[in-house]
Amino acid sequence: MDFKNLNKTEFLVKSAIVAAIYVVTTVLFPFSYLNIQFRISEILVLLIFLDHRYIYALVVGTLLSNLASPLGLVDIVFGTAATLLTGLFIIKTKNLFVATLWPAIVNGLVIGFVLYKFLQLPLLLSIFQVFLGEFVVVSLVGYVLFQRILKDPRLVEKIRFN
Repeated sequence: MDFKNLNKTEFLVKSAIVAAIYVVTTVLFPFSYLNIQFRISEILVLLIFLDHRYIYALVVGTLLSNLASPLGLVDIVFGTAATLLTGLFIIKTKNLFVATLWPAIVNGLVIGFVLYKFLQLPLLLSIFQVFLGEFVVVSLVGYVLFQRILKDPRLVEKIRFN
């Protein structure tokens, strides 16, 4: 990760704001956990598409959000790892729509398996339910939102780290 020309104060402030928004929108929204989840905060993972350094804020935001999870430590570990893996895939992706698919695929598989293993929920149904929630939030809503953001160079410049 390239930090040599980074304004450290800007990085800390923007990262803290993004992590805080992620936490608040996750914890306050009733469908953020378990198999039927529409985690609105997941739209923020697309910030990684604009600037890969947002991965830190989103991993921290996920970790803090999962402190409130009914699955406790399991979700803290596996949910946070899923966000990290998603972010790494997004960093390598050049197409916005493809980038929107990574949260659905990774969380569907990881969280679906966690729900199966720790709550004995049906595996394929859990994978599908988590995938569908992520797809609706990130691939449909997030894609439209970030398409609009990408059309405004001034806004993109404000979002990216200097």
